[in-house]
Amino acid sequence: MSPNKFKPHILVLPEDDANRQIANGFMLHPQLNGRFIQVLRPVGGWARVLDYFTEDLSFSVRQFDQRRIVMLIDFDQQHEKRFNYVRSRIPQELDDRVFVLGVLSKPEELRRVSNRTYEEIGWALSQDCVEDTRIMWGHELLSHNETVLQRMISSVKPFLFNLSMAVS
Repeated sequence: MSPNKFKPHILVLPEDDANRQIANGFMLHPQLNGRFIQVLRPVGGWARVLDYFTEDLSFSVRQFDQRRIVMLIDFDQQHEKRFNYVRSRIPQELDDRVFVLGVLSKPEELRRVSNRTYEEIGWALSQDCVEDTRIMWGHELLSHNETVLQRMISSVKPFLFNLSMAVS
């Protein structure tokens, strides 16, 4: 189901199926309001994520001021270079509603070293957001996301998570 484009919502654009599975795991958290987030189909590479954003999604972000975009990409050990390039292609007027996150290497490496499934990783990332912790986000393959993560959490937490719900 698609979120209401006139209310605050997030579209998640994953690079590949591993990132899609992480996003789906994130959505499994019981305190997440699933009607405000949609995971799109993987597009097949970080450059294609950027192309899809610039050619298709940027128009809708301009049109719907409540829309936020999360690009999930692999940094392939080139975080600074790749992150700066992607950020340079995001129009300045959309900067506060577009978030670029990803594993420093590849999700496969994070899965291997954390000994978790992709969905378990996603759920743990969601739990960190709910509890304001950095257990999973603080992993050496994810900690480079901290600045973007802080900005994103302050933007989406008020509508994305039902914080009055008891944690089970």
